[in-house]
Amino acid sequence: MTDCLGENSETLVWLDFAIKCKYISETDYNKRIEINEEVGKLLSYMLNNPEKFGVAPL
Repeated sequence: MTDCLGENSETLVWLDFAIKCKYISETDYNKRIEINEEVGKLLSYMLNNPEKFGVAPL
């Protein structure tokens, strides 16, 4: 899960790069940032509540 959170953060960096280089529109950027934030929240929830996903806490 921590790897997934890291990859999600890396995606944010690439989205920032893409908007600054004008590879994507501001509308597309904003949509993808929203999705990125939601994925981050879901991953964090899963990491903090492993028992709800069939994993025994350490």
